[in-house]
Amino acid sequence: MSETWYFLDSGHCTPAYNMAMDEALLQWHSEGRIPPVIRFYGWEPAGLSVGYFQKVNGKIDLEGLRKYGIDLVRRQTGGRAVLHDQELTYSVIVSEQHERMPQSVKDAYQVISRGLLEGFKELRVDAAFAIPEGKLQTTDSAVCFEEPSWYELVVEGKKAAGSAQTRQKGVILQHGSIPIDVDTVKLFDLFLYPNDRVKERAKRAFGDKAVAINEVLNQSISFEDVKQAFKTGFERGLDIKLEPFILSDQQLREVEDLAKNKYQGKSWNYSR
Repeated sequence: MSETWYFLDSGHCTPAYNMAMDEALLQWHSEGRIPPVIRFYGWEPAGLSVGYFQKVNGKIDLEGLRKYGIDLVRRQTGGRAVLHDQELTYSVIVSEQHERMPQSVKDAYQVISRGLLEGFKELRVDAAFAIPEGKLQTTDSAVCFEEPSWYELVVEGKKAAGSAQTRQKGVILQHGSIPIDVDTVKLFDLFLYPNDRVKERAKRAFGDKAVAINEVLNQSISFEDVKQAFKTGFERGLDIKLEPFILSDQQLREVEDLAKNKYQGKSWNYSR
């Protein structure tokens, strides 16, 4: 029989609120107050999330952020910067001790990413798991989606969903980006390059490495349609039933306090 998990549809929220909500869900699950959760959300305004260990100074173009009205926020998870704009973002919060969760990060990625694989199938997109040959090629780029990691989703060899995972307080938090459309001009205006030639080269190369859903489908599909497809995908891929989760006033206050006191603050976001 399928296990019941909570499903939280947060709609479009500020970058600070989005990261605060993920942290709060992790905390509540670690305390046994809520079952495992799948959460879907969008970003308003658009956000640039930088990885937990990533440097901002010398890598991110702060003038570019201001020009496009994009908020910078630091994630709890590692990896490189991600522009969250026209996309569906997902979070999975589940105990490390859950019977279906492998101990290794890589293997847990594979289990959770089955939900993504099934979501793409639901949209009739022929996606597959990335299985890098040999050692991963790592570049000095600050941009995520430059290359897929283990069990990220690729379409025609191009990365179609990027994910990151952290484990804290006995809980796995995996969240990731499913781009619906990508504006490469805007994306590359958010990073610092030695000169325009290097920037243009990086922009051209990016088109061979990453792809958005609407590019693959050659038609426009709405945020709501993508959300529904991946909700079905996670239920099927993880063999779970999703039950709507409505936060109490107290829980909402906790998230708002965390957003204001941590994720809107320079000391957190610009700490490296």
